[in-house]
Amino acid sequence: MVKEILSEQGTKSTLMRLSYEIVEKNHGAKEICIVGIRRRGAAIAKMIAANIEKIGECAVMCGEVDISLYRDDLSTKKDQPIVNETAIDFSVTDKIVVLVDDVLFTGRTARAAMDAVIALGRPAKIQLCELVDRGHRELPIRADFVGKNVPTSLEEIISVKMPEYDGSMGINIERK
Repeated sequence: MVKEILSEQGTKSTLMRLSYEIVEKNHGAKEICIVGIRRRGAAIAKMIAANIEKIGECAVMCGEVDISLYRDDLSTKKDQPIVNETAIDFSVTDKIVVLVDDVLFTGRTARAAMDAVIALGRPAKIQLCELVDRGHRELPIRADFVGKNVPTSLEEIISVKMPEYDGSMGINIERK
């Protein structure tokens, strides 16, 4: 059974609210850069960066990071990880890096993304922006910006749909 949590319009509104929160918390957008975690986090990051530019603040540096080599479960994988290129064409040193992803679950993806960003330089600060926080943390990680808190059971899956990957936009919850 699939249940819609947010429609396309609800998702767009949530992304706009997150964009305003990022600007407000950072007293503007001049010192921030947005870095999406591949795949859907990168798509969300681009939308947030575009929203911040629409708000009228300024152009926002936006990139994406591949966390494949920073995962803590590489030793349990039999095959070699497929490594995609990290696409960050700016320095993160002394910047406020806003890491963006679709769903915060155990916290392990966010931890790997922080390691990947720190490997590129020393940010002034790293903030975490998640479209959905579903709970069940295994690491002491908390998002600075959350679009929607959705308490789940371990038998449920949160599915975030983005136009470039799924042909539509929205958030659903379903049973495994």
